Amino acid sequence: MTNVPADSAHFPSPGHPPVHPFLDAAAPLAFAHRGGAASGLENTHAAFSRAVELGYRYLETDVHTTADGALVAFHDTTLERTTDCSGPLAELGWAEVSRARVAGREPIPLFAELLRAFPRVRWNIDVKSERALVPLLELLDGEAAWDRVCVGSFNEARVARARALAGPRLLTSLGTSGVLALRMRSLKLPWRLRAGAGCAQVPERHGRLRVVDRAFVRAAHERGLRVHVWTVNDPERAAALLDLGVDGIMTDQLEMLRDLFARRGLWRHQ
Repeated sequence: MTNVPADSAHFPSPGHPPVHPFLDAAAPLAFAHRGGAASGLENTHAAFSRAVELGYRYLETDVHTTADGALVAFHDTTLERTTDCSGPLAELGWAEVSRARVAGREPIPLFAELLRAFPRVRWNIDVKSERALVPLLELLDGEAAWDRVCVGSFNEARVARARALAGPRLLTSLGTSGVLALRMRSLKLPWRLRAGAGCAQVPERHGRLRVVDRAFVRAAHERGLRVHVWTVNDPERAAALLDLGVDGIMTDQLEMLRDLFARRGLWRHQ
C-alpha cells in the first residue's frame, strides 16, 4: 500500500492534540454497535439503515476477509451463530459467503458497499483479522475516507501496523496494552503510555476489574484521549457513564440510548 501524505494537524499527539475529523462532533457520541445488534440483524445493510433512520451518525462494525479477499462486515470467524450457513469465513469464497443470510433474511455486506451507501456517517471499525487490515486501508485510501473512520483491534500489533501503513490521517483507538497503561496511569502508577491513538475504546469492566471510572476518564482527557465505552445496553449504566464524563457510548439498544441522550438534550449532536 502506498502511504498517503497527510495533514499532521489531524493526528493526535501528546499533551493537547488537535481533533481528528472523526471526533469533531460535539461529545458525547452515540454509536450503533454492529448497527444495533439487538435487532438480530447485526452488521447488515438493514441494521445500519435502521440506525441511520433513527438518527445515528456513528456506526460500529467489524471486518473480515473471505478466502478470495473480499472485505466483509462481519463479527465472527465462522458463519454459524448469525447466519443460515456454516464454515470458517476465511476459508470460504465470496460467492459462498454472499449466499448466507443473517437471521435467515439479510445478506452479509461488503464493507465497500456500506461505506458508499452511507456517505454522511462515520464508521468505527474493529479489524478482526490480520488479512483484513491492508484491504481495509486500501479501500479507505481509494475512497478518500480517512476522515470518516476510526480503526481499532484487540491486537496491539495490528493497531500499530495500521498506523505505520496509513500514516497520520488514520485515527485509531488504543490497543489492549495501551488501555492497560492508561488504567495504570489513572491509578498514579508509573506506566509508560505510548503516543499515537486518539481514543480509548473500552468496556466499563473487564471481569471483576473496573476499567472506567472518574480517574480513568480524567487520565485520558489529560492526554488528549477520548473515552468511548462498549457495549452498554442498560439505561442506568449508560446514564452513570455520561455522569462520569465519557465521550461516547456504544450500544445494541438503539432506542434506549437515543431516548437517554434526548432526555439530556444531547441527541441534537448526533
